Amino acid sequence: MKRKPSLPDSGYRGRFAPSPTGPLHFGSLVAAVGSYLDAKRNHGTWLVRMEDLDAPRCIPGAADDILRTLDAFGLHSDEPVLYQSQRTAAYDAALQQLRTSGAAYPCSCTRKEIADSALNGIEGPVYPGTCRHGIPAGRTARAWRVRTNNDAIGFNDGLQGFQSQHLERQIGDFVVKRADGLFAYQLAVVVDDAFQGITHIVRGADLLASTARQIHLQHLLGLPTPQYMHLPVAVNAAGEKLSKQTLAAPVDVSHPIATLMQVLDFLQQRPPDKTAARSVAMLLDWAITHWDAEKLRGRRTLPACA
Repeated sequence: MKRKPSLPDSGYRGRFAPSPTGPLHFGSLVAAVGSYLDAKRNHGTWLVRMEDLDAPRCIPGAADDILRTLDAFGLHSDEPVLYQSQRTAAYDAALQQLRTSGAAYPCSCTRKEIADSALNGIEGPVYPGTCRHGIPAGRTARAWRVRTNNDAIGFNDGLQGFQSQHLERQIGDFVVKRADGLFAYQLAVVVDDAFQGITHIVRGADLLASTARQIHLQHLLGLPTPQYMHLPVAVNAAGEKLSKQTLAAPVDVSHPIATLMQVLDFLQQRPPDKTAARSVAMLLDWAITHWDAEKLRGRRTLPACA
């Protein structure tokens, strides 16, 4: 049963947007719980969106498994779940808008060519602009890129403080439609956040570096910019982000109260003694009432509790 807000909707609209490439692990549950608590503490709406656009990486049945896991922890979307795989027409319309304005251009470069000729930026090779003024003779378009510039893109993050990037120098013109024909994450997430009226984005700090690109696209497409809050990322004993690549274990749904206690402890919320939490609903109610994101200020990583 969905928890009814005690006060009228505040206009806050948040979301949790997992990729169904496998079961939820502890780190992804942290992001889900953190985004949920911030929305509910502010008497807002909380949505779930399945970022299943990258079909080759999605695992059959993973989306339903994620929803069952969220259900076990009392985390229910306030509106029907949105699936990116059903939104390609909207992404195509956004790309056409970028093309019409001259903000997007076709690119023939391969990853190897870029790696061989580019300088390293904050997330790998910075695109050197080879196709900015037209595809070289004898080449064909493979992908679509968005033009960047060196104007500073800054924003105040709810936990990480003021952030600023110079996209042209630190990232380069970035892909919005890939060589395999799939739309890139950066474009899809911007289009969907606007479509769902998202006002607040609470997610892991591993996505902090993506935010300037998303704000750049929001400006180009005439879309509003939400408020951002990036939670610490859960890392293992080797300091690696929990993920399938680092063999992170699926969330244990057989003991939801104990697992939720661990998540709240990770989020520095000091949950009550386990004997005081007789149900998931009771523990969530406590967590909503006592949610204090300030306890996480400035932390980008924390050791995982599971």
